[in-house]
Amino acid sequence: FLVEAAVATQSVASLAALSDFLDFSKEPKSLLEKFLYAAAFSPRPSGELLHLVLDKLDGKQLAPETWETGIVAVGSLVGKLCQQKLCGLQQVVERGVETILRGLRGAEEDPEVVIYLLALGNAMLPETIPTLLDHAEDGPTAVTAAATSALQRFPAHHISSKVKRVMRRIFHQKRKSYDKICRLAAAEILLDNHPSPMDVINILLATSEMETEMATFLLLKVQNSLRDHHHLARNIMKDIMGDSQINNYNFFSKVGISSSFSGPLTVTQDLISTFGLDLLFLEGGFLRKSVSDFSLLSHGQRLRAAQVTFEAQGMESVMGENLSEGEEEPELMAGMSATFFNVQLRPIVFFQGYTDLMAKVLLSSGEPTSVVKGNLLLMDHHQVIPLQSGLQVTVKLQGGLGLDISADMDVSIWEQELKTSVNARGSLTMDFQAELDSPFLQATLRSQTEVETSIHFDTMLRFSSSPMLMCLQLREEQVPYR
Repeated sequence: FLVEAAVATQSVASLAALSDFLDFSKEPKSLLEKFLYAAAFSPRPSGELLHLVLDKLDGKQLAPETWETGIVAVGSLVGKLCQQKLCGLQQVVERGVETILRGLRGAEEDPEVVIYLLALGNAMLPETIPTLLDHAEDGPTAVTAAATSALQRFPAHHISSKVKRVMRRIFHQKRKSYDKICRLAAAEILLDNHPSPMDVINILLATSEMETEMATFLLLKVQNSLRDHHHLARNIMKDIMGDSQINNYNFFSKVGISSSFSGPLTVTQDLISTFGLDLLFLEGGFLRKSVSDFSLLSHGQRLRAAQVTFEAQGMESVMGENLSEGEEEPELMAGMSATFFNVQLRPIVFFQGYTDLMAKVLLSSGEPTSVVKGNLLLMDHHQVIPLQSGLQVTVKLQGGLGLDISADMDVSIWEQELKTSVNARGSLTMDFQAELDSPFLQATLRSQTEVETSIHFDTMLRFSSSPMLMCLQLREEQVPYR
């Protein structure tokens, strides 16, 4: 807790104390991860904080998990400093960008490349888009997926005609075959960023030649955008759906079990919170990817409060399924990745390879994997307001978040079941103070607010019979508000 508080303070003294205390070659990984994530989530980080993180990572032999967390944290810090218009003004920001780009150029293994691409996604620097495009179009499957995922995070005004041309080539497989996850991500980038009518029509026409599950998923994405009043393509979709050559039974009668849904949880005058769930299955009924997303929309801005993705690949061989023509057989793997408050965390691998799967099945502890746990400073605002009378009011606002997110994936080969669960517990506290101080009058207004919430999301799939049985459960405990 003291490490988290020292990061939140960000004074010269607290950063000096952190520098003295944290020894990256000795400290337990959990404590180092807390420090790095506290830095990554900092609402207004300083150049000195980035300098400290870079110094601690520089030239040391680190545990893989610590190194991965450190690189994604550097990306987040660079992005937030650039949002404060400090790009080009502080040398440490350029050092942070160069650390990521130099590492990406020198990376030899795919998992290493993926981490650097995720860091670029956290930084969201427009000048790195050409680098992301190169990796998206020419990289192996894992690299292409990470690069397209990073591009999805950029706001619409950065998705240029060049980006769209590359996404078209990936989706329509103009240069080589791509994994279905990469193709769907490319389609989403085209559909979500002021699409041209021709792009929408071509994507819809392409579904007639796709596997049932992929086509079902994509058609549901299009139908969702019609229901979403804030979607950038809603009016174009409505016009296209007026054409009976496209909006007909032949197109929209796909009978796959994949699904894509999104809808509001809370709606107020200033804020809309939404829950979205994407489930993409293989043709034989095994879950390929699931994405649960909690987002906040306010005054045209979107904040991804929490997004948890489970992914399993290479299951075709275990289930005895055939691959699509031209598709390379991916390595057997299951893992998850998470994004909180627009910060992508390092991915977690549950198992990699058949031997690892068997070991995990036989030696499963039943304990969920901790994704992120800690206390974060979310808001830190200080303002002096001069009044017409000549007096001054000082306004202070601080908001802290306690977060505990864990996830679990359990595969039973014998019972032919797959269970995933995400448990998210959080408590938010806000402290507001307005103070008027003059020689003859003193007045203070103070408000303290606390809210706690707990959300559990479980999926259970039983693929021993056909059709496959699926249970989804979203539970929210009572929300105390003080």
